[in-house]
Amino acid sequence: MKLDYHNIKEEGQFTVTSFQCGPSLHLLKEKNLYKIVWCTHGSQQIVVDGYDVTLTENQVLFCTPVNVIEIPKDNYGLIAYVFNREFYCIKDHDSEVSCMGLLFYGSSTAPIIDLSEKEQKSMDAMLVLFQEEFEIKDNIQGEMLRTLLKRMLITGTRLVKRLENVNDMSVKQVDLIRKYNILVEQHYKEKHQVADYAEMLFKSPKTLSNFFKKHDVRSPLKIINDRITAEAKRLLLYSDKTAEEIAYELGYNEPSHFSKFFKKHAGTSPLAFRNS
Repeated sequence: MKLDYHNIKEEGQFTVTSFQCGPSLHLLKEKNLYKIVWCTHGSQQIVVDGYDVTLTENQVLFCTPVNVIEIPKDNYGLIAYVFNREFYCIKDHDSEVSCMGLLFYGSSTAPIIDLSEKEQKSMDAMLVLFQEEFEIKDNIQGEMLRTLLKRMLITGTRLVKRLENVNDMSVKQVDLIRKYNILVEQHYKEKHQVADYAEMLFKSPKTLSNFFKKHDVRSPLKIINDRITAEAKRLLLYSDKTAEEIAYELGYNEPSHFSKFFKKHAGTSPLAFRNS
């Protein structure tokens, strides 16, 4: 299955696919696409950022354009929703779905959520609606597809809140975590200290650390370090850049400081990680 929507004028792209054909798999090589991968049945083996990931029945994986995914052509249990920012920009429409900093860019790894039986039925129903909408070719087809996608993103955001134990927080408290995650995503290559982000949020570093600890959220410093480490691993695996070039790209003036940081957080040196 491969259902495509393209808006030539706006360059918007939206695809629903099972990744069982060459053109669908080619989408995984494009660098500007968000990907929502749903395991509909069985157990499916994929690779995300160089690591083996097993998706089991009714698990959903949410990937940003920076995540590198490899999916075997002979899978028979995956459905994916793939779109670019021209079709739906989650940053510009954050007030609609509130997924920035939680569902996307809220973690150094792509989040995986489990669907309950009720949520599974809802996903099944949405897939039918998507399929029906692809059969209608008119000037509002794109808007209808966006409306369905927004519903899916809102559902995913609610589920990831449950996963991150933030359901009991106030909107203001959740927004603080979201804003911190978003700022880290935007500035992790040049800002490596909690104080840098605390200043942008008009908080003290101690206030931020205490807040995250109180609500059992990863510490602000760990969020920064995990993001730098994840990007370093991605560059080591999928680029030809030397460790020295990666160090400079990630904001380290001394490559030796980067090597020390990487070994501390990845358990091995950059060169050994690449070779393994």
